[in-house]
Amino acid sequence: MIRDADAAPSRNSVRTLYLLIFITLLNHSVFAGTRVSASLYAIHLNATPFTVGVLMALYALLPMLFAVSMGRMTDRVGARVPMLVGSVAIAAGAILPFLWRDLAALYIASVLIGSGFMMYQVAAQHIVGYIGRPEDRSMNFSLSALGFSISGFTGPMIAGFGIDAFGHAATFAALAAFPLVPIAVLALDRLRLPQPPAHASPLDTGRSVADLLRHRDLRPVFITSGLLAAAWDMFTFAIPIYGSRVGLSASSIGLVFGTFSIATFLIRGLLPTISRRLSAWPLLAVSLAIAGASFFLFPVLERAPFLMAIAFLLGLGLGMSQPMVMSLLHDTVPRGRVGEAIGVRMTLVNMSQITIPLLFGALGTALGMLPVFWATALLLSGGSLYARRRR
Repeated sequence: MIRDADAAPSRNSVRTLYLLIFITLLNHSVFAGTRVSASLYAIHLNATPFTVGVLMALYALLPMLFAVSMGRMTDRVGARVPMLVGSVAIAAGAILPFLWRDLAALYIASVLIGSGFMMYQVAAQHIVGYIGRPEDRSMNFSLSALGFSISGFTGPMIAGFGIDAFGHAATFAALAAFPLVPIAVLALDRLRLPQPPAHASPLDTGRSVADLLRHRDLRPVFITSGLLAAAWDMFTFAIPIYGSRVGLSASSIGLVFGTFSIATFLIRGLLPTISRRLSAWPLLAVSLAIAGASFFLFPVLERAPFLMAIAFLLGLGLGMSQPMVMSLLHDTVPRGRVGEAIGVRMTLVNMSQITIPLLFGALGTALGMLPVFWATALLLSGGSLYARRRR
């Protein structure tokens, strides 16, 4: 009887985790796919690299401003409502460029999709750490990261091949159908989410973001997370521009993104074995070093197969990072502030997502893409040295 009682919660936890990963995969496919679609659509409308950088920055603007508040709200009210509202915003943003075929629609869509996915992701990442037992946490985040690898592949691939086959607007319409499943699952309350522990002191009004930023063990996690996110977003921002300049089709650009995502999937599948030999900080140092080398190589190659090979190398490097960062965050954060800490991390991540596309978009417009890639490589190499000093 005891075994049966223990087994039932375990089976329920597994079902909850897999369903959560599935609906997250659908929403992230839209996020990843529309970032590529928006870039290529803007380029099709004769936008400059700086304009493309503005579009990418708009994905991160409201998330930067409101991620901490969203994390605190998730700590208070739970995950389901923010996830539902975020899914609705993603669907609305994706359908807009189909209904209104103008560059202005891309600006609004970027804000809606970026903000909606922030709402969804803060809540989803919060709840993943509480599914099952505490000792299951690393595996939960590894499985969740595998789901992101799949959606990171499907979204850009749908975008690339869809644009070549049906056009830019029709591709947005196809992607807009994906969030309908998460909306239905969450609206009908088909996902039984666990209840995280409450704040240790609900009456404590002295808490501030500065407490988390000053935290000796959390601060390096935030810094490293921001650098890794900057590498990921620079890849998403720069490859459509660079690929278009060297004459690649939308399908070929989609294949470069797809190769990157295949690599992230493979490395995340091997991560449980790798992590038994290396702890989190050495892995993060290796991740940043591989990313730096990849960005150094990108601008000296122009043919699609070579770019796919470097994208695969970059995917191996960055793919191992996200599960390690999230596991470190959950293990280090003070009790009852996980959602807030995830919000702080997302704010810092989105700050880099805003400043780097704008800065490097202006740099790319003025000087070309080679300085953009090599400046990123230098930044990531410095980050690797910083992570290597951590224990």
